[in-house]
Amino acid sequence: TALGIISIVMFLGITYLAYDFGIVPGGDETVVSKIARRVWGDGVPYYLVQAATLLILVLAANTSYADFPRLSSILARDRFVPRQFANQGDRLVFSNGILILSGFAILLIVVFQGDTHALLPLYAIGVFISFTLSQGGMVRRWLRLREKGWRWRVWINGGGALVTGVVLLTLTVTKFVEGAWIVVVVVPVLVTTFVVMHRHYDEVAHELSLEGLERPPDFQHTVLVLIGDVHRGVVRAVQYARTLAPTAVVRAVYVETDPTRTARLEEKWGKWGLSVPLVVLTSPYRSLLRPLLDYLDQIQSRGDEQMVTIVLPEFLPRHWWQHALHNQTALLVKGALLFRKNTVVADVPYLLKR
Repeated sequence: TALGIISIVMFLGITYLAYDFGIVPGGDETVVSKIARRVWGDGVPYYLVQAATLLILVLAANTSYADFPRLSSILARDRFVPRQFANQGDRLVFSNGILILSGFAILLIVVFQGDTHALLPLYAIGVFISFTLSQGGMVRRWLRLREKGWRWRVWINGGGALVTGVVLLTLTVTKFVEGAWIVVVVVPVLVTTFVVMHRHYDEVAHELSLEGLERPPDFQHTVLVLIGDVHRGVVRAVQYARTLAPTAVVRAVYVETDPTRTARLEEKWGKWGLSVPLVVLTSPYRSLLRPLLDYLDQIQSRGDEQMVTIVLPEFLPRHWWQHALHNQTALLVKGALLFRKNTVVADVPYLLKR
């Protein structure tokens, strides 16, 4: 109550002084600065008023960083924005909300070239949207709960919603060309985006629900080690593949793009293959993926219980720039199998020392 009375007195006082001194908004100086200069000149009191105004603006700007991350976390909890907004950082604050808010603040400053007068329509419309929605929300609450004194409270909040709604419409019409159109366009887009996200999360929750789930069938597990040569990294990957499941069928798969290499590879595999059978897939057009995908189709066509694990031996160079010197075949295979049903891709890295 006290803060409300102080705010009303300050507003009325500034309005009276501006009217009495004939001060109007405009130029590079604010109304408060003009009034303070007329009253105290360029002395110390003038600069105290300016410093106090600065502190108030700093506190006002801080409210966005205090409340927007918390609001976005609530929306994330209710599945209207991405769930990353509900994550707390190392300092126990909602870091993602702070970063997004900072990014949009920087974007507005750049787009409007730091002109605060150009940003005023956005601010005013945003404020009166909040006022109207909050007052309207209170009206709905009183009508729903019908607590003691709800009738006169409905009239108070309803009148407030009506007044702020009229001001909102007036600002939207009069300041539409000056930037109000941005809010008129962005708000419906945001609301639509929130609804789409909420629907997506509901659909995901429905598909992952255990309700109505029958006992799943036992998997028939096949482990395929995809090789392009025989080296230490491949031997390590074969060792890993043999530990995945005691009943799994383990095979090595080689896609033959150069027939002259196949005989040498089969000879090395007989020595270092750890008794794992080798399947050679011919590729007349030297394609790596097509013969592999056809072979997977052949295995998984036996039934929906066929689970296939692709083990990829991958050696990792010590220096980052050395990655560009290799084919990145593993990355190509992972991309092709990313959305394939009943298929798991496992990387077995072998770290090079040089």
